[in-house]
Amino acid sequence: MRITFAGGRIAAEALGSGQPLLLFHSLLADRTSFDRITAPLAERFQVIVPDLPGFGASEVVAGGLEAVADRMAEAVCDLQGSHRPMVLGNGFGGFVALQMVIRHPGLVRRLILADCGACFSEPGRQAFRTMAAVSAAKGLDALSETAMRRLFAPDFQAANPALMRERLAAFLRTDPAVFRAACEALGGLDLRPDLAKVDVPVLVLVGEQDEATPPAMSQELAAGLPDAQLTVLPGCAHVPQLQSPQEFLSAVFPFLVGEPGTRASPRIHAVA
Repeated sequence: MRITFAGGRIAAEALGSGQPLLLFHSLLADRTSFDRITAPLAERFQVIVPDLPGFGASEVVAGGLEAVADRMAEAVCDLQGSHRPMVLGNGFGGFVALQMVIRHPGLVRRLILADCGACFSEPGRQAFRTMAAVSAAKGLDALSETAMRRLFAPDFQAANPALMRERLAAFLRTDPAVFRAACEALGGLDLRPDLAKVDVPVLVLVGEQDEATPPAMSQELAAGLPDAQLTVLPGCAHVPQLQSPQEFLSAVFPFLVGEPGTRASPRIHAVA
């Protein structure tokens, strides 16, 4: 079912019923990157998969990551009822979700941050500056190989050519101006001083082969949050819900069904 939020400025797909669960997609992907996990999740939750601002049918918003986070907070507020929604963000969607929770305390019940962090290293910042410059000069086509490498390890790409064609097409549908604005925002981001403001349990996930947001970023993120647990997914890269959907669901489902107020035990473990 196609629905809209935030005064019609955010478009989304919704399925299932129950506790609302929003899925925020990556910069290098789109909402279809969750297609392999939405049906299983919808057996228990009302799963809502929005197009982030500037993607798909959602309106662009000016003002950097803070403005994007505020727009998504408007969408989440539209779901407020007897239960606060839960949010799962992957990559860029994770940074948006984290910024949203920092800026809007009490908005969500639980938070899953998959393959993101609080701050990039200088080489990571430079990578975003380079991608922004290349896209401006040559277009997104010139970043095709880079984008796919940041999503999946080379051996996985070689073994899954059909999926690679699908993911490349999704990346090339991205508005170049939105892509550059997001790169600039991520290149200057540092949320580490604000992590103590996060007032909900958080599950931090990361693929052990993630080159875009390496595991060290997730480790730093989990260590800086008041109530977090960290899970490393072996063999996975930046979009584990596409690469290993069953393993991803096995990691997130117990956290999602936890009782309200249950404190996440700080720990690190791998899902085989």
